[in-house]
Amino acid sequence: MKKFSFVPVFIVAAFALALPVSSVFAATPGFGNLYYNGGIVRTVVPPAAFPNTGIDNFYKVTNGITGQLGIASVAPGADGYHGGHWKVFTVTFNAEATPVLLTSQAAVLAAQSAGTVTVTRNASGDFLCPVQP
Repeated sequence: MKKFSFVPVFIVAAFALALPVSSVFAATPGFGNLYYNGGIVRTVVPPAAFPNTGIDNFYKVTNGITGQLGIASVAPGADGYHGGHWKVFTVTFNAEATPVLLTSQAAVLAAQSAGTVTVTRNASGDFLCPVQP
C-alpha cells in the first residue's frame, strides 16, 4: 500500500502564496456613467486596460467642473461603435479658460478649435469598457 505525503501539497501551497496577486484579480468591476451626444449612458467598468489598442475616441477631462464625466464618441447603435475599445484623449482646460461642462465629442472638438482646451492623446490609457444604451 502506498503512503500519501502532504509535503508536495505544502510546497505547492507555499509557492502559490508567494506569487504576487495580479492587478486583474485585485481590481473589481464597477458601474458608471458617461456622456454621449449630450446625454448620459451607463457603462460597466471592468478591470481591462489595453494600452495602445483603442479604436473609438474617449475623452477624459482632467480639470473640468463638478459633475464632468468621461465622454464617449460613439455608443451602441451608432455607426462605428466597436464594443467599447476606447482610444483615450486627455482634455485639459487652458489656464485662462473658464471650465464648462463638456457632454459630447463635438463639444470637445469645438472647445479645442476655440483654444479653450488642449486635447492630448494618451495611448497608455486605452481600455475596454462596454456602453449600455
